Amino acid sequence: MQVLQIQELKLDIIQKNTKTPLVKSISFSLSEGKTTALVGESGSGKSLTALSILRLLPKKMECGGSILFHSQGKQIELTTASGGELQKIRGKEIAMIFQEPMSALNPLIRCGDQISESMIRHLRISAKEARVRTLDLIKKVELDDAEVIYERYPHQLSGGQQQRIMIAMAISCEPRILIADEPTTALDVQVQEQILKLIRKLQVETKMAVLLITHDIGLVEQYADEVMVMYKGEMMEQGTSDQILHHSNHPYTKGLLACRPLFSYKGKRLPVLEDFFPGEPSEDSNKKSAIIGHSTFSPDIEEKKILEVYDASFGYGQTSGLFIKKSEISHTVSEVSFDVRKGEMMGLVGESGSGKSTLGKAILRLLPILKGTITLHGKDINQYNRKEFARLIQVVFQDPYGSLNPGMKVGDAILEPMRIHGLYDSDKNRREKTVDLLEMVGLRADDAQKYPHEFSGGQRQRICISRALSLNPSFLIFDESVSALDVSIQSQILNLIMELRIKLGFSGLFISHNLNVIHYISDRILVMQKGKIIEQGITEQVLLNPVQEYTRKLVSASV
Repeated sequence: MQVLQIQELKLDIIQKNTKTPLVKSISFSLSEGKTTALVGESGSGKSLTALSILRLLPKKMECGGSILFHSQGKQIELTTASGGELQKIRGKEIAMIFQEPMSALNPLIRCGDQISESMIRHLRISAKEARVRTLDLIKKVELDDAEVIYERYPHQLSGGQQQRIMIAMAISCEPRILIADEPTTALDVQVQEQILKLIRKLQVETKMAVLLITHDIGLVEQYADEVMVMYKGEMMEQGTSDQILHHSNHPYTKGLLACRPLFSYKGKRLPVLEDFFPGEPSEDSNKKSAIIGHSTFSPDIEEKKILEVYDASFGYGQTSGLFIKKSEISHTVSEVSFDVRKGEMMGLVGESGSGKSTLGKAILRLLPILKGTITLHGKDINQYNRKEFARLIQVVFQDPYGSLNPGMKVGDAILEPMRIHGLYDSDKNRREKTVDLLEMVGLRADDAQKYPHEFSGGQRQRICISRALSLNPSFLIFDESVSALDVSIQSQILNLIMELRIKLGFSGLFISHNLNVIHYISDRILVMQKGKIIEQGITEQVLLNPVQEYTRKLVSASV
């Protein structure tokens, strides 16, 4: 039975009396107990389509067509429904898991209260009963210590934990339709599998319809019944999961499927969308080369150790004050030891909250070392002055837009570190170097005069990489640097990192929850669980023949 029918949906943005079409006359339906996946690149109109169902579009957006919701024997036209009708539907009958949990959660309200609020309002139950149900939901989404999580604020949780709180909120009233907009982007493969199985279980129990918006083709293959592929606001093709994934007709779909970093691509250039679909622009500078080359690192040779971490422990304060005593700091990461050698890329994997990003922050001197040592080029990292240390080590974060100053031209953002450190004698020479760095990452010289909002997500990540390289560091940390990118953009960025690593010879730590990405990019791998490194070794050995049960579960969940 169909619960939602969308006919000829058109979305236009009106700016200065000019109408620009963003979604161009698309039609589809959602059925009880079925998962429909909406796949496509950033800017294709996926999220706008989802927001139109709940009437959460920006004020300057004009919506045309029909969105018909079947509820309790009635048909409600959502495009013309009153505010009162929409309030009753939102959160109760149609719920949404947003992509950015930190933006969607209220930073001033405890996580448990945010989950309870919806149930108290829509189900008319007492605060006491809502608390009991909330604790059960927190357990269902695989968060330990439900009572502790209930009392915490969003900023006290990791990105993956925040996402699970969002999922608990969305399913709290057992909606008839669940819109999941990139629901597992911030989650490791094991938790991702648990969450999607939970949604599937609820779907079976309540006959809930699910609209799954994702760029992860692997998820589509495992969990979707129907698949729709969008490109620049148009529907390229739609059909059953088997039809689209194994017998696709459109070159755009074929390109999306081919861009995944499969194990067989190790040491080779990843395919990019332009190889299959010439209409899609690509900044991949290696597109004519089948082999991307090899790093300067060889696991058979004892290379010079660039970074050494020995028996190190670090963590966060348990109070919210500015000055925290050592006795008040909990050991989030305990007694970890490893080294990274010249020219090596070390991969770091583990579940959300396992301490991956905490380890990266400690190496960057953003957290105090409570025990043990971390040395860079044989010298304790705390013995470097700030400028010296910044010249040696840089980081590329997960969110490129949040990493850039929106009011600063990107050329100035790249030039600024060079000016602070007194490199290249004059601003004229620094501007020339800025152009070199932009061109090195596949952008143009005139891009230096643009602002971050004028670029796509993949282009912004290229800018962040060029800025990180502006001081010519010997060590780079990539903290989930490709997890938020579309699969085709991801392949371009991975190709770029491999190319630059070979060209410049830097070493690095690559943090990711995607084991296919880790296999492709890294020489050796660290596996973290609950703040400890439980397994490490050459990437192929660890992923193809894992010793620890936890590692085996991670590998199994990613297949």
